[in-house]
Amino acid sequence: MRAEKLAETIQSLFPIRRTLCIEGIPGGGKTSIVQQVAEQLGVGYIELHMPTMLVEDFGIMYPNGDDQLHYKLPDWFPSADRTDIPDTGILCFDDRNQASSDLQKVLANICQARTLHGSKMKDGWQVISTGNRVSDRAGANRILSHLRNRETVIELETQLDDWTRWAMIPDNNVNQELVSFLRFRPNLLHDFDPQRESNPSPRSWVEGVSNVMGVVPKDLEYECFKGAVGEGASAEFVGFLKIYRELPDPDKVLSNPDSVEVPSDPSTKYALSGALSERVDTKTFANMIKFFDRFDGAEFGVLAVSYALRKTPELSSTEAFTKWAVDKSDMLF
Repeated sequence: MRAEKLAETIQSLFPIRRTLCIEGIPGGGKTSIVQQVAEQLGVGYIELHMPTMLVEDFGIMYPNGDDQLHYKLPDWFPSADRTDIPDTGILCFDDRNQASSDLQKVLANICQARTLHGSKMKDGWQVISTGNRVSDRAGANRILSHLRNRETVIELETQLDDWTRWAMIPDNNVNQELVSFLRFRPNLLHDFDPQRESNPSPRSWVEGVSNVMGVVPKDLEYECFKGAVGEGASAEFVGFLKIYRELPDPDKVLSNPDSVEVPSDPSTKYALSGALSERVDTKTFANMIKFFDRFDGAEFGVLAVSYALRKTPELSSTEAFTKWAVDKSDMLF
């Protein structure tokens, strides 16, 4: 299931509090999607990392002065008697596929009985787990059959278009250079090999590459990127950055589109598409379209316009866009 559909599914099932498990590639954004859905719903969110938990983290026995042993519940559990926790929310067990069988047994009881050591969970809370697939050989264990039987398992697909749409949202602060590169080399969005020390993934590209750009000196970028996405992907991206940083001045293209030579190299075209879509506004949009009309083929113009619309939706209200959409209707519809 693609990211947008997954978010829609979680929102649809929240009213009935159906227990879910989201599985997918390492670093594919499973937990982030769950957290974002909780924010969109305006409900509470509690996240626990199961590989670092012990059975004792789910409660310990202690004497209560009545010659009996009682369970002391953890502070994270949204029990029905808690007034310091919202009445509705999502309880997310992250990386549950790496949890021991003992922890899986406790989780299975929470999923089915909605209790922890006899203490009832708030009716308004939904349990969602996330985990890697066993086939990825990323430390995932086999899930106990009775836990599997108590949840709906959904596999998250990694799609470049979905990631690009998310990355183009300004609040997510993903560098445009990276977006352009991955459109040029889509197979590198996720290229996981358990034999390698570092692998490209949506998470490692954003956290280990995009967030590092502009923080470290340019001559140190390769070594830093290599530690996040691996040697091969890092080398390709650094090479792409060199092209990107030597592009014609985007402002010159947007002010006088006929004065700039049209590139012939595909990587340069991808880079320029991203650079222009980052800078264009309602006043210069017509000039950007005019520049791409000089290209052989319309694909890079379509790419640049789609980038630009995601970043600046009001461009769709311009006369230039209306005319362009009519001219390119055979490619758009």
